[in-house]
Amino acid sequence: MSARVENVVTSGTFSLDGGTWEVDNNVWIVGDDHEVIVIDPAHDVAKVTEAVAGRRVLAVLLTHGHDDHARAAREAAEALGAPVLLPAADRMLWDMVHADAPDGTVEDGQLFAVAGTELRALATPGHTPGSTCYYAPELGVLFSGDTLFNGGPGATGRSYSDFDTIIESITQQLFFLPRDTRVLTGHGRRNQHRRRGAAPGGMDRQGPLNPVTSARARPVGRALAAFSPRTSTPPRPRW
Repeated sequence: MSARVENVVTSGTFSLDGGTWEVDNNVWIVGDDHEVIVIDPAHDVAKVTEAVAGRRVLAVLLTHGHDDHARAAREAAEALGAPVLLPAADRMLWDMVHADAPDGTVEDGQLFAVAGTELRALATPGHTPGSTCYYAPELGVLFSGDTLFNGGPGATGRSYSDFDTIIESITQQLFFLPRDTRVLTGHGRRNQHRRRGAAPGGMDRQGPLNPVTSARARPVGRALAAFSPRTSTPPRPRW
């Protein structure tokens, strides 16, 4: 059975620099009926565990260390019986919410195999120093975390973030992906980004769910349109 992508939306809070905000997070499950990788198991461990439904979990991968993505990761990893892996440069963010270390780190170019497909880690610092996207070429998807949204970068107005760095990451790492690559983001309500006739469970009958869009499933080329190196003024960050 070929690998597929499943989506779970969880709700909680994000806290940094003395502020706290309510957020909805996308949790991504990649695999088949037997084994999966879980990306960013945020907030609600019981909901994520229910979605995994007893399948073997090879790894819990984090796109970055902000607490809305990482706070529940240790509990989720223990519930799922899998190691939790964090981009190494975000360890200081992990330490804000955890007393122990993650089980391992994620490095640029690292490959993760699951259900006959591979995820490649692409280091995209800027939103945080360790922000990482996961690219699955055989599935034609990019799990962008909080690095890339619809036509705009992730937020860079808080501690440990940098606007120039995120723009450089996107242009150097993501511009070279096939233009029909679908971008699956860290935030965005899926019911706002699905076409008519969509089936439940994260994939619709007309094509894969793409929560980076506001109406249709648009490819990475559309999401990156505003990032042309010829553009004089980059778009404002959305998250």
